[in-house]
Amino acid sequence: MKTVLVRYKTTAAHADANVVLVGEVFAELHRSTPAGLRYASYRFPDGVTFLHVATHADPNPLTSLPQFRAFQEKLRGACVEPPVVTEVSTVGSYEAAT
Repeated sequence: MKTVLVRYKTTAAHADANVVLVGEVFAELHRSTPAGLRYASYRFPDGVTFLHVATHADPNPLTSLPQFRAFQEKLRGACVEPPVVTEVSTVGSYEAAT
């Protein structure tokens, strides 16, 4: 299992649309319940910064979802700070997406 953090900042005009796109990804995850995935998304108080935390098996089940691919495609032109992907290792966890 691999855990990655993805942080990015959207334009103010795109922030709410980003929430909708992320919601579509989660709706599909709830419908399809892919194995080998723990995933959470957070919006910072500034309203435009987002953090995603995913722990997944290989291959990553997210990348096969059309909703996730659509989210990624629309995100490309909507960022003022592009996504930074960081692979992390768990030190400790309690009921977390790690």
